[in-house]
Amino acid sequence: MVTLNKIYTKTGDDGTTALVSGPRRLKYDLRVEAYGTIDEVNSAIGVARLHMQGMPVLERMLILIQNDLFDLGADLATPDDGKPPAHEPLRIIDTQVARIESEIDELNADLQPLKSFVLPGGHSAAAYLHLARTIARRAERLMVELARTEGEIVSEAALKYVNRLSDFLFVAARHANSHGNADVLWVPGKNR
Repeated sequence: MVTLNKIYTKTGDDGTTALVSGPRRLKYDLRVEAYGTIDEVNSAIGVARLHMQGMPVLERMLILIQNDLFDLGADLATPDDGKPPAHEPLRIIDTQVARIESEIDELNADLQPLKSFVLPGGHSAAAYLHLARTIARRAERLMVELARTEGEIVSEAALKYVNRLSDFLFVAARHANSHGNADVLWVPGKNR
């Protein structure tokens, strides 16, 4: 359980922040950037949820995802250094990946087939879900870069989860657009 009694500690005034496991990193460190971007995705999803009146299935799924994103942030903020940990760190696990895949399939089953790329827009919830999707893609790029950095480890399950997340958000945005019927489609060369 997390207890936050004091919000400011002044320990970050020097431009560093503490990881869950204790070590301090610069605030622009790639690992900090990765879990900070996951937090940004979570916030964008929170805004999207404000626009989901009458969409209980999506809201239920997104609440689970928002909780998963805190798990993912904790996972990234607790680097695996190869040593036995003092306590069991919170990690993204394969069942979370499987659940989000199942939810993608559930939402996608009712969508109109795509005949072009989708422009972000339509219903306000869909537009915010597209925003969250693009932030998730940025988080994924950062996590992949981190995983490829010498001395850094990012679990396979965490990488799979963030990849599926952007897929989920795309399908969820289409679902919010009247099951794809209100999607705004790209018309190549339309304005030439």
